[in-house]
Amino acid sequence: MSDTLRGVVVCHGELAGALVDAVERITGLRGLLVPVSNADCDRGGLEERISAAIGGQPAVVFVDMPSGSCLIAALHRLRDQNGIRIVTGVNLAMLVDFVFHPGGVPAEAADRAVSAGERAIRIP
Repeated sequence: MSDTLRGVVVCHGELAGALVDAVERITGLRGLLVPVSNADCDRGGLEERISAAIGGQPAVVFVDMPSGSCLIAALHRLRDQNGIRIVTGVNLAMLVDFVFHPGGVPAEAADRAVSAGERAIRIP
């Protein structure tokens, strides 16, 4: 298994690309996250995009909503694959944390990213 996990960000419209761009600008780290959009495709097409982005590597798949086409496609395509974790409710804080801790196994990386994302949700 590679030391670096792949992070795949799957969102509606152009959100995935915008999140990945923001993380790369904030951290200066490039190529650790792959954006996937559901734009202009059906579930089968989205599943193919997700699989291509994962590329057969261990990965954490970050999805925008805890329901909807992005999650359904990810669950349908990835449910039987080892080395994959899916996280819903993606936010910028969890993605920044993920790229700063690119090693380990998907379950640990997903748990750490979720914790960072939850800590970032506040009412100032």
